[in-house]
Amino acid sequence: MTIPQIGFCCKWLNDPSECGGMKVNAVDRELNGRSTTMRWLREHADEAEQRQWDIMNHNAAAAVKMIERVATLPEGRRMVRLGSEMLQGYTEPSWIDWWQRQEIQDHLARIFAPVGETARRLGVRLSFHPGQFCVLASEHDVIVERSILEFEYHADMARWMGYGKTWHDHGFKINVHLSGKGGVTKFLKTLGRLSPEARNLITIENDEMTNGIDSTLLVAEHVALVLDIHHHWINSGEYITPADPRAQRVVESWRGVRPALHYSVSREDILVGHDHRVRPNLDGLLAAGFKKQKLRAHSDMMWNTACNEWALTFGDQWDIQCEAKGKNLASEQVYNQRLAHRANV
Repeated sequence: MTIPQIGFCCKWLNDPSECGGMKVNAVDRELNGRSTTMRWLREHADEAEQRQWDIMNHNAAAAVKMIERVATLPEGRRMVRLGSEMLQGYTEPSWIDWWQRQEIQDHLARIFAPVGETARRLGVRLSFHPGQFCVLASEHDVIVERSILEFEYHADMARWMGYGKTWHDHGFKINVHLSGKGGVTKFLKTLGRLSPEARNLITIENDEMTNGIDSTLLVAEHVALVLDIHHHWINSGEYITPADPRAQRVVESWRGVRPALHYSVSREDILVGHDHRVRPNLDGLLAAGFKKQKLRAHSDMMWNTACNEWALTFGDQWDIQCEAKGKNLASEQVYNQRLAHRANV
């Protein structure tokens, strides 16, 4: 039987104080990626290429170290999203030709191969999540072209890591929102332009403000869907259940692969004083003057035990990706609550 996983996103933290950023000399900083800015690269032209080499090599090595660390966690915590900052400016017009040089592409294939090999050998489930500016269903073609480049950048990394040969092999996904005024028709048109690896790995997530579950289900025959239960709560006020027919259609969209679920809660500094044993009521909060724009933001830690209990009801069928500023520290809270529940059953 597959062990249900509870994962986290992108960075390893050792203390809640690091939610706002790690210090240069922080412990385990080598597990996390480095980045720069396009401005720095422009202003330091003589050093720019060397900086790119240094960052790409560090980030690939850091991904391996992160996976090795995650593999030391209990079997139910071996799931992590890798950050998108691996290769700086990979789709930027001023750098795209440099990144496509054959010697650099060959080097990238060499340094990313151990990332995927390590994850598969140690049984760690991986994913990517391009930013919300990746709008594959935009009504503007220029935005679609940029979005395809951005999505294929993530597909390139997955390909070098050895993923994408088959439908969500080893549970790997590259997740984006169904966003853009072009809607389902434009998305499906864009989907047909993606590489085979990209089409094998893409997942579509329900949005909290616009395209909810009813919209994403319209593409369920073409792509696997990610159910984001916090987004659905923000969108509708409903605490959806695993048995809901819509949720089960999400499961079916994975075609036998164990689906991934996204889980987050509203920030603790927004819902100040809220009882952690009580799930927030969206209608009541909106009536009290709270705004969805604030309530949608991810918390530092998974502070609401009632919401955690709700999320854990999905664990029989889904792996749960916790989205919180507290990263592994936050996902550990949910994992420990699952252990405590099982101990009391």
